[in-house]
Amino acid sequence: MTTNHGPRRVAVTGIGLVTPMGIGREETWRALVAGENGIAPVTLCDASDLESRIAGEVKGFDPLRWLDRKEVRRMDRFTHLAIAASGEAIEQSGLAIEAEADEIGCMIGSGIGGMGTLEEQFDVFFHKGPARVSPFLVPMFIPDMAAGQVSIRFGARGPNYNTVSACASGADALGTAAEVIRRGDALAMLAGGAEAAVTRMSIAAFASSRALSTGYNHDPDHASRPFDIRRDGFVLAEGAATLVLEDWEHARARGATVLAELVSYGQSADAFHVTQPSENGEGAARAMRIALRKAGLQASDIDYVNAHGTSTPLNDKFETLSIKAVFGEGAFKLPVSSTKSMVGHTLGAAGAIEAAVTVMSILDQRVHMTRNVIEPDPECDLDYVTEGARPVELTYAMTNSLGFGGHNSSLIFRRVEE
Repeated sequence: MTTNHGPRRVAVTGIGLVTPMGIGREETWRALVAGENGIAPVTLCDASDLESRIAGEVKGFDPLRWLDRKEVRRMDRFTHLAIAASGEAIEQSGLAIEAEADEIGCMIGSGIGGMGTLEEQFDVFFHKGPARVSPFLVPMFIPDMAAGQVSIRFGARGPNYNTVSACASGADALGTAAEVIRRGDALAMLAGGAEAAVTRMSIAAFASSRALSTGYNHDPDHASRPFDIRRDGFVLAEGAATLVLEDWEHARARGATVLAELVSYGQSADAFHVTQPSENGEGAARAMRIALRKAGLQASDIDYVNAHGTSTPLNDKFETLSIKAVFGEGAFKLPVSSTKSMVGHTLGAAGAIEAAVTVMSILDQRVHMTRNVIEPDPECDLDYVTEGARPVELTYAMTNSLGFGGHNSSLIFRRVEE
């Protein structure tokens, strides 16, 4: 283990993405910059009798590209997605895991885990009896298994666990993994999020709680509409993202290309309501302020915010208020965009996907648009980049994730100039 004293800097050296916009980071980024739509009628399950019949599905995903048939059968889809994203991130980073396996860990957040497997096996239990339940049920559906299987697949023997904080899970995985590196418990971490919850039960449950969009089944192109006055809920989606986070000196010493620096991580709790944000977005504002304080930055140093931006009536209103509370008058000059306007809401993977997108924004010096702001909500009056992808000079960029249970997370990334 490295013997340097004091907190370590954290480099991002690899990105892997599997999303409704495409399989791979380049395909995903191209589609986001083009302002394309990743939402379509549900095909992964029978949604004909459900209130919401649209979702963001990963199209054309074949797990056999990464796994053999036996492995595919013994893992849930959320783990398949995590392995694909992690493989791409590792390849880009050039990290030789085998050489330092004990000092490389894995942290893949998931809010739900193997929901598809759980539903399938409940059906077996009720219709065929307990003796027919699969012996692989538990190691397929528990939410930590993406982290566990990625660790096994790539031989990472360092710190390994899962963060579960609803829709903030992926962001918390990245922030927690960065802290593991800062305190010297790992040289590198495979960190991110994965979710594959486009299932009958998930759709029914979220629709029952009035969280999902149900008014745009006929028009999936315009269903996810953050900050628009006619938004009526989020669109369920699936996907995965992995970032290779690495001790800065270790990355430099091995000649790795550093894509960005993860400079800070702020967390807070609303302590208010199980599903509703706290009044005026106070909890989210605290997370942002904590991240700024820990980074030694002023609000004016931030050049872009990748918002949680769910397309639900309460989130978008209160998230707007939280940004105003932190950035003051500067909030009106700050580009803010929602990846969910094109991808949909990938639950526990969302924070990781949006962190990856934020890093790619820094690399490309462009931010993607917020799609479908057709009739702006007067209470959502910031610059949501509605005209299309925009060139922006980015040095520091922030991404926010908020979860049921009152979880708030904020990550800040910095451009690295060679």
